[in-house]
Amino acid sequence: MKRIDKNSRRSRAVVVGNMVHMGGQVADDKAADIRVQTAQTLAKIDALLAECGSSKAKLISATIWLKSMSDYDGMNDVWDRWIDPENPPTRACGEVRLADDRYLVEIIATAML
Repeated sequence: MKRIDKNSRRSRAVVVGNMVHMGGQVADDKAADIRVQTAQTLAKIDALLAECGSSKAKLISATIWLKSMSDYDGMNDVWDRWIDPENPPTRACGEVRLADDRYLVEIIATAML
């Protein structure tokens, strides 16, 4: 087992065998709109996957939490340009109350190495 970017509370990702399990990833710019926050979140996922030796082509699943379903189309605009269309993961998306009211999206992903 390998823990990536850990502290006393959480790890950003944990590699177990040939699987990468990520915690929820969020944007750095809490004041940005849904498209910017989604792009920043997906960039974090790309970086973590690369650090673990994987890529978005090996994603298995993604859970997307939105502050408001009114942001669904804007998030999908960015997601659809980012995702590997030949290897789409399973996906769920729902509206939830996020840890900080300024976050508009949080994404949890699982991938293979």
